[in-house]
Formats: sequence, C-alpha cells, structure tokens
Amino acid sequence: MSGHIRNTGPMLASLRCGAKTRSGGACRSPAVHGKKRCRMHGGAQGSGAPRANQNARKHGQFTRGALAERRQIQALLGEARKLLEKMR
Repeated sequence: MSGHIRNTGPMLASLRCGAKTRSGGACRSPAVHGKKRCRMHGGAQGSGAPRANQNARKHGQFTRGALAERRQIQALLGEARKLLEKMR
C-alpha cells in the first residue's frame, strides 16, 4: 500500500460502521465523522427520525386537559349508573 497515490491511512484507521449486512456480517465502510453508522446505513446528514416525536402531538388526545375531561365524564357516568340502580 505504500505505492498508492492517495493517502488511505486515515480512512483505514477510522471507525467502522456498526450495521449488519444482509449476509449477516458487519458493514466494512467507515463511519461518518461523529456518528456510528456509514452514509448508507443512516449516518448521512438529514437521515433518521426527527428529534421530537411530532406524530404523538397530532390529535391532542393525550393532553392533560383531554385526560382530565375524560376522567370527569367517567365520574359523571358512574354517578348516573348509581342513580339508575337506586331507581330500580
């Protein structure tokens, strides 16, 4: 390798990607600087899921107010059932 035109030493010494290939072996590509994966396995800029889970806040069904409202409705329905049982 000493006769190679380019300096390949830093690339050969860099950390390797931690992904598994389809054949079951480890990916032999170098990891992207500051990440654990190569550019093909999720180390590329802009790849991966967003930082905050935006999908969880889409409908607002599990906000504090919505949960409190459902608890009040359940309590009211429970009281209505008890009243109907007394009337029988």
